[in-house]
Amino acid sequence: MRLLLLGGTGFVGRVVAEEALARGWEVTALNRGKQPAPGGVRVLTGDRTAPDGLAALGTGEWDAVVDTWSWAPAAVRDSARLLNGRVGHYAYVSSRSVYDYPLVAGAGEAAPVVASSPDLTGEVPYAEAKRGAELALEAEFGGRALLARAGLIIGPHEDIGRLPWWLNRIAEGGPVLAPGPRDLALQYIDVRDLAAWLLDASAARLGGPYNLVGPSGHATMGELLEACVRATGSDAELRWTDPERILAAGVEPWTELPIWLAPGELYDFLHNGSVERALGAGLRCRPVAETVESTWAWLRSIGGSAPQRSDRVRVGLDREREAALLRG
Repeated sequence: MRLLLLGGTGFVGRVVAEEALARGWEVTALNRGKQPAPGGVRVLTGDRTAPDGLAALGTGEWDAVVDTWSWAPAAVRDSARLLNGRVGHYAYVSSRSVYDYPLVAGAGEAAPVVASSPDLTGEVPYAEAKRGAELALEAEFGGRALLARAGLIIGPHEDIGRLPWWLNRIAEGGPVLAPGPRDLALQYIDVRDLAAWLLDASAARLGGPYNLVGPSGHATMGELLEACVRATGSDAELRWTDPERILAAGVEPWTELPIWLAPGELYDFLHNGSVERALGAGLRCRPVAETVESTWAWLRSIGGSAPQRSDRVRVGLDREREAALLRG
């Protein structure tokens, strides 16, 4: 397979490149060249926000494209128009954020989505940006466009810092604020499982929307944090705390306490979606312990500090605020 990656050096794109190379695929990546691509990738330089940013793609043919773009959808529109007729399949890493909020628990791909346009430029809200890109691909590629609506993505190379924050905090040891309930079901996907499914789906020419995240309850909050304790070898003591007490203290779920959400509308939106379609199309999810152990090994290999995307806020709870909550 000849794969074109639009991106290929960041979190998801990098792991897709590594997985494709491991399969013996020929991989070309277009990006700005600000980070090195995995060895073996043929790199083309281009900035998709510039007037001539796609010039390097003026010639060439590929079996499949994987696109991880997250900003103004006009960039996806332009690449789709340029590549139509020269690629056999176009997979786009979209997001479950495209669904209209609030979302009924267990909702699938037929749920209502936000309004958007493929022609939007400049600063565009995340949900509208992803949905606009979907519309652009549907217009150009129809059934040859795969819309992979990813949920929470964790694993090695994470550049938002959710699982890395928990690992580093637990590695420090001592009492750790553990947001309850302990058996709270989580919905996430290991980036390597996401990459493997994307490439399988590209080879099979799957089209249309898929909620691309593991089943809700594949792991619980307790299983995730206990796996962090084991992986780091820490003496950390997880102190499980009721959601009501955490919220009353003004702690922000998802950002100050990454991954975690208190039960309610937002929890249902992000941790309780249907993934039957993706599972039926071959999605397989590894155990949470494997995700945690691999992420910890990667963190140690780079000195413990995870890279940080400039367009996302830093996550994690201030130690003084945590201590105050633990004192009760």
